[in-house]
Amino acid sequence: MPLMLSGAKMLDRHCPKCGSPLFEKDGRVFCPVCEYRAKKQKEKIDDVKGILMKKLVEVTNSLPSDPEEMEKYLRVMEKIIDVLKKYKELEG
Repeated sequence: MPLMLSGAKMLDRHCPKCGSPLFEKDGRVFCPVCEYRAKKQKEKIDDVKGILMKKLVEVTNSLPSDPEEMEKYLRVMEKIIDVLKKYKELEG
């Protein structure tokens, strides 16, 4: 197991969240399963946020001069910004 080869020590306690054995390394106790899942989830969120930011820039750069059309674009921009705010809230 790579964790043990890196000097981590498997403890006789289990993660209260997923039941996996807890490990200790450099004085830090952690669950490799939950930590891995959290890292993967953060990567997915970062990917979605990146896509939303690109779309926001794209919409901003293509704003039409017609006021009625511009209003539609602004509504789309507001929705994108709202979603980005919700992701930020989730991150804490």
